[in-house]
Amino acid sequence: MVIREPEAFQLLADETRRKILYLLRVKEMTANQLASQLGVTSQAVYHHLRKLLKGKMVEVVKEERIGHLIESYYRATAEDFLLTCGKTSAQTLRDKQLAKEQVTAVLNALNRLGFQLEFDENKISQLVDLRVRLEECCPECKEKFEDDIWNMDDLDFLTKIMATDFAGTLMMSDEEFARKMETRKNLRELLLSLAKR
Repeated sequence: MVIREPEAFQLLADETRRKILYLLRVKEMTANQLASQLGVTSQAVYHHLRKLLKGKMVEVVKEERIGHLIESYYRATAEDFLLTCGKTSAQTLRDKQLAKEQVTAVLNALNRLGFQLEFDENKISQLVDLRVRLEECCPECKEKFEDDIWNMDDLDFLTKIMATDFAGTLMMSDEEFARKMETRKNLRELLLSLAKR
């Protein structure tokens, strides 16, 4: 399930709610069963379940009468939750230290594989810029089917990524595809320039 509401980030910031979601992905459970598994009070579980219900991450699947009480059974609404904060502009991504750290980590990993790359802050910035340009190639192509693909329960995480990529490629015009390939060519040339001679 793709979730775009900013409140979802806050929901999943809580470790108890993450544990509840993990358990409810495996099987349907009552609040009392969850409380027993987690070692917390039923009231605490009800508090978290209300928030998860409101965030549409959990649903009531059945109710059973036990004496004078009605016991609700809950389950997670999806096996995987993809949180996205919407479109990121090129400038926003370029300014993020995280993007540079990720590129640096990838280059260091490639060096451990024996590629012997030499790079500096400038080269890292250029790589980030090219990655941004690749992401900007026909963003509406991926977005058109993204929600539908991520809500297909019979596909695993990596298959969903591949399906999103294939759908985006199928929707590109020849001009958009040519721009993307030109950007990939530039990325390859920059990476090759980092290799020690």
